[in-house]
Amino acid sequence: MLSRTLIAALLLVHLCIGLEMGFTQEASQESNQEGSSDKGTSKSSEWNSLFNEQTLGGWVQRGGNAKFQVEEDSILGTTVKGEPTSYLCTEREFENFELTLEFKVEDARLNSGVLIRSLSLPEYLNGRVHGYQVEIDPSERAWTGAIYDENRRGWLYKPDFNTKAYRASQWNTMRIECQKDSIKTWINDISISRIEDNTTRKGFIALQLHSTTIPRPMSIRWRKIALRELD
Repeated sequence: MLSRTLIAALLLVHLCIGLEMGFTQEASQESNQEGSSDKGTSKSSEWNSLFNEQTLGGWVQRGGNAKFQVEEDSILGTTVKGEPTSYLCTEREFENFELTLEFKVEDARLNSGVLIRSLSLPEYLNGRVHGYQVEIDPSERAWTGAIYDENRRGWLYKPDFNTKAYRASQWNTMRIECQKDSIKTWINDISISRIEDNTTRKGFIALQLHSTTIPRPMSIRWRKIALRELD
């Protein structure tokens, strides 16, 4: 017959093993729950190119008749004297997203921009394109990255300092993030604008060529236009 001391010792060992297994199982469950939570909080989809470097498929021109064409790996936009402001617009509309692209201005007198969450409605100014525009401004004013409400309210955010972010006659990177009411912009990884505005939550993206009275054609290039949608 086992002694009382030995029986007590065996019971104690059994109890310790049970507790250890319980803790291990609980920790495993918590780990699985954390893993599931991480999977469920994915904030974005994959990056998608909006320009295939061969055609303007997926884009439509609105406004004036300035020239948009594919040249090498970029979209070349060229002004035409007397033409109204012209827009090359995506056929699709986007709501919450991150947009990146590169641009190079080939004439410092050219004013341009990238429109986001933009609209063209028959009941508003006979279909005139309107919406948020991220400025491309190669002038001494240097407001590239500022936010202008095209054909609506005017300036929403203009820098009170010369950021020096824009690089003349070189390729520049623009990044735009739209998440609910928040719109943020960066030029060459330098933060420029941050606004909260709920006037328009969804619309197309457009490349803009401003109207001009200058006879000589002026050009800008855009390339590597990519977007990922956000939750």
